[in-house]
Amino acid sequence: MTQITPQPGIMEIALYEGGASHVAGIANAVKLSSNENPFGPSDKARDAYAKAVYDLHRYPSSDHSSLRTAIAKVHHLDPKRIICGAGSDEVIAFLCQAYAGPGTEVIHTEHGFAMYRISALAAGATPVEVPERERVTDVDAILEAVTDTTRLVFIANPNNPTGTMIGEGEVARLAEALPPHVLLVLDGAYAEYVEGYDGGASLVDRRENVIMTRTFSKLYGLGGLRIGWGYGPSHVIDVLNRVRGPFNLGTPALAAAEVAVLDTDWADKCRTDNTRLRAWLAEALAEHGVPSDTSTANFILARFARQSQAEACDEHLKSEGIIVRRVGGYKLPHCLRITVGDEASCRRVAHAIGKFMGAVG
Repeated sequence: MTQITPQPGIMEIALYEGGASHVAGIANAVKLSSNENPFGPSDKARDAYAKAVYDLHRYPSSDHSSLRTAIAKVHHLDPKRIICGAGSDEVIAFLCQAYAGPGTEVIHTEHGFAMYRISALAAGATPVEVPERERVTDVDAILEAVTDTTRLVFIANPNNPTGTMIGEGEVARLAEALPPHVLLVLDGAYAEYVEGYDGGASLVDRRENVIMTRTFSKLYGLGGLRIGWGYGPSHVIDVLNRVRGPFNLGTPALAAAEVAVLDTDWADKCRTDNTRLRAWLAEALAEHGVPSDTSTANFILARFARQSQAEACDEHLKSEGIIVRRVGGYKLPHCLRITVGDEASCRRVAHAIGKFMGAVG
């Protein structure tokens, strides 16, 4: 019998399941399951990616200097305090690898992104789930859960899959109340969809115990390239760069991301269209008897009367060639998360849900 065993905690990890992409027997299904930008990346980013193929025989930049400089220019940050990763997932993993481990705890909220728990377990730490209040992050519940062994607190703001967020005053209150041995991680994967929100950057600049993470997978439409970044205190970024692989991002990804972040006109257009269509979709579903919390992201969390109704609606949508996301794994079995697509997709999913709700009476 083999005695080869993994590190403690790893076998507790449930394999991550991404949003479905296909429906058996249906061609050209509408995919609204992974919170992707329906308009894709800007033409400038596509061109930069295409040109990068001529340098595929060269190793990529190891310090990501050009991309960090571009990010810093757009977001008014210090480029030396930016770290880039293969999606913000990798930055989250770096944080757990560097600051958590056996005998320590990592706090996340009950409906928070699955990678917080996964990365904590992979590092040998104990994930600690705290309740939310009506699908909204509860600062007091987080503070009550902090112990001497807590090392990291993860919150997504806006949150996935709920779409809700807490105000900057509440985030600041949390950061100020945490003991000095705890690092607060603000996951801003959807921050770009909130007009005028800096994702927590100003709080990072004021404090030594806060880091924020961001991604190019959502607003910028580069999910297929896996590019993310983090911004934090110098002492944290120095630590993370010590565990980051020197060539963790490829040349095409770096080139596309640099141009994408600088193309602010395209980002503004995508944000504006998402805001308009998100409001339309939420109102249309509410008129059909399907409520949702006010979303600040690029999706809505549609709530049904019970789990069986949500699952039946999902099956109906599949039969209509529409793919959304069940979120039972996020302890929301009576809900479906629906990405805000283009106008045709929004109208199609609203019509299909209206037809389903009319049939069930």
